[in-house]
Amino acid sequence: MRLATYNIEWFNALFDDAGRLLYDNKPSARYGVTREEQADALARVFRAIDADAVMVVEAPDTGGKRSTINALDTFSNAFDLRLTEVVTGFVNDTRQELALLFDPAVLTVEHSPFPGRLDVPRFDGVFEIDLDVDATKDQVRFSKPPLELLASTAAGFNLRMIGVHLKSKAPHGARSPDEAKRLAIANRRKQLAQAIWLRRRVEQILQEGTPLMVLGDLNDGPGLDAFEDLFGRSSVEIVLGQGEAEQLYDPHAMRALSHRLGPVPTTSRFWIKPERRYLQALLDYIMVSGDLKEKSPKWRIWHPMDDPECWADPELRNALMTASDHFPVTIDIDI
Repeated sequence: MRLATYNIEWFNALFDDAGRLLYDNKPSARYGVTREEQADALARVFRAIDADAVMVVEAPDTGGKRSTINALDTFSNAFDLRLTEVVTGFVNDTRQELALLFDPAVLTVEHSPFPGRLDVPRFDGVFEIDLDVDATKDQVRFSKPPLELLASTAAGFNLRMIGVHLKSKAPHGARSPDEAKRLAIANRRKQLAQAIWLRRRVEQILQEGTPLMVLGDLNDGPGLDAFEDLFGRSSVEIVLGQGEAEQLYDPHAMRALSHRLGPVPTTSRFWIKPERRYLQALLDYIMVSGDLKEKSPKWRIWHPMDDPECWADPELRNALMTASDHFPVTIDIDI
């Protein structure tokens, strides 16, 4: 079985309010790319990775007249993909949903939120934690609540999956360098609080002995900003559970954590306008519990310039560059 996570930039902008695909020569929300070009590129990528299920990060919006399920159904039908079923969870107001697009012949999946309790609220609730050591608890909410799923494979294997997209740390709205610094530190605190919240739910599942996979964009990783030393750990390390008795595992994360000064895998590529260069970063992960790791899974980042097979296929290479500023991550596992 192959499972994937894929952050699709501005996917929402390819659909109208009725969920119809905007397939024309007008500009997409991606710079220099038409809507037709982005849609075709995405279809090419989906066919190439040939996953049984894809955790779509930044999926089309649900709200008002818009529907994530309708839009993804339209996309799947338009390009005759075998991923014909969609499951979503708690909606948000960011126009970037989390959704699993999957093949119903291979998987049965349902949204399965846990009841929640005081120390580990449901993901659409409020988490109380002291963020700044002032003896006063702050209230933290997910801008994009994680998508917790219960999945069963055709072979009868049951597991839990959690799709994630943690809040960005960018200091939006800052009017001075000092304000930007304050906002960046505050946003870093909130993101780490979300990671702690997610980790507590991970620990509950691990204690139950249920196989678990956490897929998505953590918007964080070792060495990504100047404030990491201030807080000691990245969100990635918290969710993995480094130093804890039961840990999750992702080989790309482990390599990055052990080679902070050397080359590390990357899953995204962004244009930095003031510096006139591209920044590559490891943001997307598929973390697995120990029982899944024992099944000798194989991970792959479909990076058009780092993966030899992607580079050798010009059509796929160009599609990966056109479709999104992130690249898919897949895991092949016998379940």
